[in-house]
Amino acid sequence: MPEGIQRALAIVAFLIVLPVLGVLAVLVRIDSPGGAFYVSERVGAGARPFRLFKLRTMVADARATGPGISIRHDRRITRLGRFLRRVRLDELPQLWNVIMGDMLLVGPRPEDPRYVDLNDPLHRQVFVAKPGITGLTQLAYSTEADLLDLADPEGHYRTTILPAKLALDARYLARRSARLDAWILLQTIATAAGRPPTAAAIAARIGDR
Repeated sequence: MPEGIQRALAIVAFLIVLPVLGVLAVLVRIDSPGGAFYVSERVGAGARPFRLFKLRTMVADARATGPGISIRHDRRITRLGRFLRRVRLDELPQLWNVIMGDMLLVGPRPEDPRYVDLNDPLHRQVFVAKPGITGLTQLAYSTEADLLDLADPEGHYRTTILPAKLALDARYLARRSARLDAWILLQTIATAAGRPPTAAAIAARIGDR
């Protein structure tokens, strides 16, 4: 799907959800002490860093009290945060990232610089592309926290889950089309409603079977 169309859709969507986003921001601050938004550095197109915006779903000092990624039954996630994550409303502020040109609606998953190794050919292949709010990887790993080894979540992420994610993102980039992007957007809505696509459905979309 052309970037111009994705940015136009993001502008329309942002204007529509802005009142909802304002209410959610207030609720986040009421639910737990701290700011309403979480801002973090991610790797963008050409491996350049950018600031990604989300509604805060963890306690304000989460980075100082646990691993850099969320794990199953993570106590740092707030009550409201669990709901926001389940229905993906915490990602609404990323529409602003799309409007600013840092992201697309659909693309590879934006990654934390701590886990990026540009000496790895697969990393270089994926991180030349502009990341997306949603994508095949975001759909396939919507329950990522349940997959992590609690004994060493960050190590398990680096050695097992991240390589699988990047391989899927690379296959997406090789096969991306307006039709595939439209399917991903529809499946993102279904995932937020509790009906994520099966692994077989995702594989079929990228010709893996």
